[in-house]
Amino acid sequence: MKLFVSEGNPHCLKVLAALELTGVKCDVQYVNHEEKVVQFLNHPALPALILPAGQQLFSANAICRYLFEVSGQNYNDHCNQWLEWEVTVLQPALLRALRTAVLQGKGSDVSQILQSPLNFLDQSLLKGSKPYLTGEAVSVADIVLWGALHPILSDSSFTLGEHNSVKTWFDQVAAVHSCQSAVQKVLQGKGLQAMKSYMQRQPAPQNSQCRDAQPCNNNPAESEERQHFVSEEECEAAVLAWNTGLSSCPAPDRQHPILPQEGKRNVLVTSALPYVNNVPHLGNIIGCVLSADVFSRYGRLRRWNMLFVCGTDEYGTATENKAREEGLTPKQICDKYHAVHSSIYSWFQIDFDFFGRTTTEKQTEIAQNIFWRLHKHGYLVEDTVEQLRCENCQRFLADRFVEGTCPHCSYPEARGDQCDKCGRLINAVELRDPQCKVCRQTPVIRSSKHLFLDLPKLESQLEQWLEKSTSTGDWTTNAKQITHSWIRDGLKPRCITRDLHWGTPVPHPDFKEKVFYVWFDAPIGYLSITANYTSEWERWWKNPQQVELYNFMAKDNVPFHSVVFPCSLLGAQDNYTLVNHLVATEYLNYEDTKFSKSRGTGVFGDMAKDTGIPSDVWRFYLLYVRPEGQDSAFSWADMAMKNNSELLNNLGNFINRAGMFVTKFFEGCVPVMELQREDKELLAVVGWELQQYIQLMDKVKIRDALKHILNISRHGNQYIQVNQPWKKIKGEESERLRAGTVTGVAVNIACLLSVMLLPYMPLVSQTIRDQLNAPQSCVYTMLQGSGTFVCSLSAGHRIGTVSPLFQKLEAEQIEALKKRFGGQQAPLQSTPSTPAAAPAAAIKVAAVEGLDSEKAEQLVKAVAEQGDKVRALKAQKAEKDVIAAEVSKLLELKTQLALAEGKNLEPTSKKGKKK
Repeated sequence: MKLFVSEGNPHCLKVLAALELTGVKCDVQYVNHEEKVVQFLNHPALPALILPAGQQLFSANAICRYLFEVSGQNYNDHCNQWLEWEVTVLQPALLRALRTAVLQGKGSDVSQILQSPLNFLDQSLLKGSKPYLTGEAVSVADIVLWGALHPILSDSSFTLGEHNSVKTWFDQVAAVHSCQSAVQKVLQGKGLQAMKSYMQRQPAPQNSQCRDAQPCNNNPAESEERQHFVSEEECEAAVLAWNTGLSSCPAPDRQHPILPQEGKRNVLVTSALPYVNNVPHLGNIIGCVLSADVFSRYGRLRRWNMLFVCGTDEYGTATENKAREEGLTPKQICDKYHAVHSSIYSWFQIDFDFFGRTTTEKQTEIAQNIFWRLHKHGYLVEDTVEQLRCENCQRFLADRFVEGTCPHCSYPEARGDQCDKCGRLINAVELRDPQCKVCRQTPVIRSSKHLFLDLPKLESQLEQWLEKSTSTGDWTTNAKQITHSWIRDGLKPRCITRDLHWGTPVPHPDFKEKVFYVWFDAPIGYLSITANYTSEWERWWKNPQQVELYNFMAKDNVPFHSVVFPCSLLGAQDNYTLVNHLVATEYLNYEDTKFSKSRGTGVFGDMAKDTGIPSDVWRFYLLYVRPEGQDSAFSWADMAMKNNSELLNNLGNFINRAGMFVTKFFEGCVPVMELQREDKELLAVVGWELQQYIQLMDKVKIRDALKHILNISRHGNQYIQVNQPWKKIKGEESERLRAGTVTGVAVNIACLLSVMLLPYMPLVSQTIRDQLNAPQSCVYTMLQGSGTFVCSLSAGHRIGTVSPLFQKLEAEQIEALKKRFGGQQAPLQSTPSTPAAAPAAAIKVAAVEGLDSEKAEQLVKAVAEQGDKVRALKAQKAEKDVIAAEVSKLLELKTQLALAEGKNLEPTSKKGKKK
């Protein structure tokens, strides 16, 4: 590990003190304030800790917490609450105080700026009656708060006045040797003046700013959290809203078929159709169906008239090949894997209104209708293309089923569409020494006549529509950028037919042996799936005046939804509903590599339920790391941390405590609540967090909205911790009444959280409401308009049985899962001495008279194994010379295979040069 710090930076005090106190071995490097250690941030961020695996922590509190954890000094929930308070309350005040004292020379104003947080700290220390913040020994909370306060409290011009408890605590922590050492290293005996250079580089602090406290997990830097300071008017408005009570309107009835309604917001949601023969991995799930499910559930809570459809994309070459591998018909393959997909999404609680498929009569009917309308309006053109055909398999080869040597860089495993080494796009007929990936025979070039969609002719209409849709709708930034790049480079005619058997047949008599290309055919599946759901499907799909269309997908699908499919519908001239809001995620990786079914790397949908981790926890973590603005990574260690800290210690702890106080102290009935100033402020803060949640969810900022749920539970934990109802219940009548108010407010916050959680964790949400015996109307009351936090559990309400919501994920459990899903990279470090087992479907080598067919079959397996090894090394970013050596072995194996199959290498080489 390496820690980067700078002299005069107050945030480095706590980190250096924590490093010495914990005894963690780490190199320390001093740099200047402008050093950009964390390259992907827009501004310098120090201190910064580079972890052994390459992850980067650039928050002082996150670094301190990490150092304490790896040294075996686990922090508890109380520590977490203090760290949260330091970030959200103390730091904003300290930044203003430091600027006032160091840059403006107004040391006398500092006391007033810090009065409120110091009052709170003093009262908490006094109530706790312990020498340190969380107990009898120095904890990470003590180091963090001491480091934050030291520059001010150690200055001779500042006096603590009546804050005696703060003074006693501060002096005790300051006497710790590691703290004294950190002060000397950072401030060098110069006090506040040592910080002048650092402070001059800091922007003027705003009331709404504070330093981010979240560690980086190969994700983009989290946006800085905002601490909201409530006004008197906001407090009074919050009390009025609290007293309005629950809505008397009946819950909306979700009756099928759901159809657009006059006067309502009619929202049609589609998720990119998953390809049927691929078992979806976690990245597929978060990029498409899970994100769409969360938004659909949210829209129903908002009383929007929602229809959420999806289904399996079943036509195309990949299905034909999978059927060939498994010895089934394409229809049987589709039936088998459609059931697999349905089962996976059901376990993940994806609440489709209808989950269909593209291999239906409706698909044929609608696709052929659009085809004929495009033909009628002159948007189809004919052209002849050269394709590779495998005579052994008796079919033309799709790009993914041909492999050869790249014509640009000579990489031996280039695909028929692109070279993975140099990144250049390739026409399959340009490959040198091409091979059919199914049978390993050399294909031949054949000409074939095809139909093309004339995109250049539609470009003007497309641009007019895009300008309106992207300016009025909620398109993600990447969706806009990808679409713009396609338009900027100029559109070209795109082939819509293929020489296949498994697909929607082309109805034109001159092309009766062909089917529609899957990119043209598959998006029409949205329409046909809806048509299989309701005969009145056109009320959704030919009704742009009344319907808003949201498309959810990963970024690689954007051009087909923003350019190609809209052109098909625009050219059809049939008043089709076009996408209003295109929501695209970046990619989710697995740890430090990519998901790979063949290498056993990563968690796939059918495996998640076998881990013993509830589906709601999977949903939560995937949504927490949802790649909204940049690629992110699934990490077992991070998943355990988020489960144990955010779900167990933060959210679950608060909800359980609130409910248990009602059960234990008030016989299961919500007590009378007499609101004081502190309670009103909390109602206002919670109401503000609710409003931020709604604003973000309305804009489909799903990951960012989740942070506001967790903020509310943190506010709740802090509220309980400060007021200590378990102590007040034993006191005088006024104290018992106070305990009742705190308990009643807390349990109502828990009820609000159950509603906000519903789109993310539906089972947990229902469990909370069951435990609280919450009225059903609470679900549809608090998310109306801009958001209203009302008292849904009034005094006298009897709650149900309260029990813990979450379980801790133990280190041993996580390590076992990480090993289980880590793939086979380690064994691939050595060259196999015997041929590897055959792939799922054994590749059969044609027996040639007089040749060693058995040896050839072994070599086919060895080539496949060595190819996997090369790909694994590339995924691990191994040294170039290591990869080169393994590529040489692969080429040698391919040469041996060619000889075993009786091929003449010299003519083959010359043939490649002629192309």
